[in-house]
Amino acid sequence: MDLNPPPGENYANPRICFFHVLFKAGALAFYILSALFSDSFVIIFVVTVLLAALDFWVVKNVSGRILVGLRWWNEIDDNGESVWKFECLDQESLARMNKKDSWLFWWTLYLTAVVWIFFGIFSLIRFQADYLLVVGVCLTLSIANIVGFTKCRKDAKKQIQQFASQTIASRFSSTLQSAFSVV
Repeated sequence: MDLNPPPGENYANPRICFFHVLFKAGALAFYILSALFSDSFVIIFVVTVLLAALDFWVVKNVSGRILVGLRWWNEIDDNGESVWKFECLDQESLARMNKKDSWLFWWTLYLTAVVWIFFGIFSLIRFQADYLLVVGVCLTLSIANIVGFTKCRKDAKKQIQQFASQTIASRFSSTLQSAFSVV
């Protein structure tokens, strides 16, 4: 993953990028600022977790599809086993994805988890188990998206490699067949 955004390239989906960042920032900002303005842990817990859940849903179902061309979900099969399902755009569409959108998606995905870890450590140091619960829920939602999209990206790369090797193999065999059919 590139550390710097691509120079001179604009966001292809600025509204999606805005909402991708908005829900992450909203949950983090409310968590930070609510302690200054409210003494009610229940309100802080409910609103922060609701904002983090909205972020989880938006990332998983909207911004992941549009910004990086990936989508994941997890199902339980008839045997009670957890089965990961992945969707990915085709190779051509993935190659056309905006690099700045992709950069924003991945960096905010990982950075948000790092910030929640920082808040978790801070809550541990201050012996605030109730706030550690809020952080734990928000961190779990962030990590679920990280794991899902990372697995999805690896699966997409594997599918692209399989497609490329199958295409090369089929072209090679058709070339061989045409060479021997001439003889």
